Amino acid sequence: EFKTNKTRRFELSDIVGHVVSFSMDQHGSRFIQQRLETAPESETALVFAEVQPRALTLMTDVFGNYVIQKFFEHGSTSQRQQLASQLQGHVLALSLQMYGCRVIQKALEVISEQQQLELVRELDGHIMRCVRDQNGNHVIQKCIERVRPEALDFVVGAFYGNVVQLSSHPYGCRVIQRVLEHCTTVQKDSGIMAEILRHTCRLAQDQYGNYVVQHVLEHGKWDEKMEIVAKLAGQIVEMSQHKFASNVVERCLQHGGQQGRQMIINEMLGQTEEADSLQAMMKDQYANYVVQKVLEVCSEEEQTLLLTRMRNHLSTLKKFTYGKHIVARVEKMVAQTTKQVATQRGHTLIDGEEGSDLLYEDVST
Repeated sequence: EFKTNKTRRFELSDIVGHVVSFSMDQHGSRFIQQRLETAPESETALVFAEVQPRALTLMTDVFGNYVIQKFFEHGSTSQRQQLASQLQGHVLALSLQMYGCRVIQKALEVISEQQQLELVRELDGHIMRCVRDQNGNHVIQKCIERVRPEALDFVVGAFYGNVVQLSSHPYGCRVIQRVLEHCTTVQKDSGIMAEILRHTCRLAQDQYGNYVVQHVLEHGKWDEKMEIVAKLAGQIVEMSQHKFASNVVERCLQHGGQQGRQMIINEMLGQTEEADSLQAMMKDQYANYVVQKVLEVCSEEEQTLLLTRMRNHLSTLKKFTYGKHIVARVEKMVAQTTKQVATQRGHTLIDGEEGSDLLYEDVST
């Protein structure tokens, strides 16, 4: 009748005696979830009385897990405590299960600190297994986000000596980023950050590790950022032409300060015009984005220098697929800068007048 009668408004009290079967049905589960948000305590209690004895089964069910999550969200303190108690002894198995891991994550968001610690302790000795697991990694991330960091020494300690390996892993790189965001300075300085900095160049070129290096550049301490910039020195052109490391070079430009930016620009330009690496970068499928980022973040003086050098390559670049990406942008910037210089010198360009050379003249004469 629930599925066929579209006119009657059903309430939770109407499904008493059938709550578990409803919970394991797509439409029934959605119905229970919606009603639990606004139902009076008396109805919620009736539903919970049927759910509680079958909670473990529902936690690993494709639809039933949502009902358990909803009780953690909207149930009473007592109901949350009872459900959390049922998790005990099953945390590892649930963390590794597709639907159970969602229940564990939701529980960690709402239960008391004491209950959090009791649950998380069950993962001691299994941290690395969870991190590498497609479901378990989400639980470890949630632990790091929600549990007091001082209580997670056994979690962070499992990563020491494994940071490069984890940073190069599709799930591990996410966990290391959560550590960088939420753990104490002592925990990070005891073995996490040193390993990242020691292997910066290797991680920058890794499809997952590059995100960890970018994270340090964006959120790390100034001396950590400067160490990354220093590690990349002498390799900027090569790194910029790399699919993953080019993203790290862009982050250096954004967050490495004037010192980092200057180092990158110097390496792009080379010592002499003949040794210019700029043309190779501008026509490269990855490095051209680094060049565009340089133009976005550099100073006016640096921009003038770069545009001067770039102008010499524009006609050649138009022949290359990736070079075309940058030609229009450079030509537009050249035109804008030309007008600015002309205005400053009291010279107004007439339509059609060739004025680009103004940019490159000594305006002090």
